[in-house]
Amino acid sequence: MTSRLALLPAVIPLLLPLAAHAAGLDMSHGQAVRLFWKQEEIYDRNAQTVTLTGGARAIRGDVTVDADELIGYLRKKAVPAGQTPPPKADGANGDPMSGSLELYRIEARGNVHIYNQTDQGWGDHAIYDMDQAVMVMTGHALKLTTPQDVLTARDVMEYHSQTRMSVGRGDATVTTNDGKRIKADVLVSFSAPADPAPAGTNAKPPSGDGSPMGGSSKLDRAYGWGHVVLRTPTQTATGDRGVFVLATQISRRIGHVNVTQGQNQNNGSQAIVNMKTGIATMLPGSDSPIQGLVVPNEASPSQAPKK
Repeated sequence: MTSRLALLPAVIPLLLPLAAHAAGLDMSHGQAVRLFWKQEEIYDRNAQTVTLTGGARAIRGDVTVDADELIGYLRKKAVPAGQTPPPKADGANGDPMSGSLELYRIEARGNVHIYNQTDQGWGDHAIYDMDQAVMVMTGHALKLTTPQDVLTARDVMEYHSQTRMSVGRGDATVTTNDGKRIKADVLVSFSAPADPAPAGTNAKPPSGDGSPMGGSSKLDRAYGWGHVVLRTPTQTATGDRGVFVLATQISRRIGHVNVTQGQNQNNGSQAIVNMKTGIATMLPGSDSPIQGLVVPNEASPSQAPKK
């Protein structure tokens, strides 16, 4: 049976299960989710879903999800071991307002915008799984922004809160705020955990635990597969796969490597690029020699790729 209620913007406190991880985008823990909508609430008792239409919003903690339509997936609330289930309210019969159900998944459709005080994400469609603390976004112009970097992708964008892992699939790019750019067919980046509070203070660590939607998020390292490109203000390095470590500013490229600076070029099987010094070190492979083209006066000796 499906009931349709035409309501003004309102709030439904649907309690969610608690989880051990806390992250800026992690909606699997903490207080109740507040839901707002402009047109209809459609409760499908058979499918155990609540659909909010006409422009809807879900808020938990400091995280907000806006979309043209939000769908909440419900299930019976688990009863802790040793406790007796509370009696149903008269006429409740599983109604979402009765408190006997819990929200375990949110689906957002159309003009999706997820954000907190510092970070934002955009897509056409998104699903957030409360149990796994995983968000998957699809659509055009996929983007996640933080104060430190921007992640874009063409096909799919994922965020795994418990491991602080972001995945971009299809022409994925991470751009840091100091001008470095890493691009690949598939790009996996990991954020550093939240900084601890200073010793001797009562300050709480910043929310986010390194998530792309948490104010404390900061790129730690990134891995790329397929047509990997690393660009700095002075150099471009390409390869089949690679890794970039932010703390050391060292990047390694493997497979059909090409390092270009101006008109200078070096080709080989492997390369290590130090982005602090601008020096690229070419490494030979088992079956491919290093080849290079150096144009006089094009680069200083300290910046030219080295063998």
